[in-house]
Amino acid sequence: MAKLAKAEGLTGIRKAAVLMISLDMESSSRILANLETDEIERLSMEIARVDDEIAPDIRDAVVREFYQTHLASKYMEQGGMEFARQLLEKSLSPEEAGKILAALENTIQKAPFHFLKDADTEHLLMYIQEEHPQTIGLIMAHLSPKQAAEILNGLPPKKQMEVVKRIARMDQTTPEAIRMVEQGLESRLASIVTQDLESAGGVESVAEILNLCDRSTEKSILENLEEADPDMVEQIRKLMFVFEDVILVNDKGIQSVLREIENDELATALKTASEALQEKIFKNMSTRAADMIRENMEFMGPVRLADVEQAQQHIVDVVRRLEETGEVIISGRGGEDNVVV
Repeated sequence: MAKLAKAEGLTGIRKAAVLMISLDMESSSRILANLETDEIERLSMEIARVDDEIAPDIRDAVVREFYQTHLASKYMEQGGMEFARQLLEKSLSPEEAGKILAALENTIQKAPFHFLKDADTEHLLMYIQEEHPQTIGLIMAHLSPKQAAEILNGLPPKKQMEVVKRIARMDQTTPEAIRMVEQGLESRLASIVTQDLESAGGVESVAEILNLCDRSTEKSILENLEEADPDMVEQIRKLMFVFEDVILVNDKGIQSVLREIENDELATALKTASEALQEKIFKNMSTRAADMIRENMEFMGPVRLADVEQAQQHIVDVVRRLEETGEVIISGRGGEDNVVV
């Protein structure tokens, strides 16, 4: 069999295939589980094409490159590009460190509106608030939910509704549209990037943004939007606060919620809850009551997922209703600002 060429001459997808072949089956399976369907298909086809013998030095080079790149990305998360550069140059040759950093920089540059990642929100709002709602929505869909929520809070009520509608109806945006908006901001804020077809927006994006808005902004937007598109508002509401978010409710609020929930229903809802959420619930109950719920969960046997989800949704509905009346405070929802100690 002919051996594969040097690692430097391999494409990205071929390197990924070599990496998957080099790893054990369990590790490869875990990696595949985190990929999109089309990525899995492309990678699987490439793996099938690797019918040549993989030379040990090629395999080692690919695995080493993956490890070093992964390590470098962790360094960047901890302290930025300069921090990553210093650490890599201490452990690798200048040439190797330079290659890895160049690859990371290229990846960062591909993210739409990457230059807004650390932008001051008030400054950004000043520049975009007079833009068309579609343009503002496109920008917000590529910001972090926290940044987008701050932008939304600063817009006039009428424009808030228009922007939210456009984000919710957004699906895929062409590179040309993204470049046009980026070019409009370039001279004032940062450099232009190019990007392949990018999925952004949708009701999920709106829900995530509104979850971080203050309560009055969220309520105003949804009430106004409901008049124009009640189905969309229903979709947004379902995504805005899920059962695991109950962990964000203050202790007094948890106690108020529990007074309205039957023990059997609570035990059912907690069947798939995280350990942290279970402990949050149990610490707001008497020891005897918590022990009863735990025992109920242990001996109730298999439960249909639909029944678990129904119980969880009922609890979520109670939380949302009690939040309306001020009996519940949800961390990160602006409620803390209205509390007098």
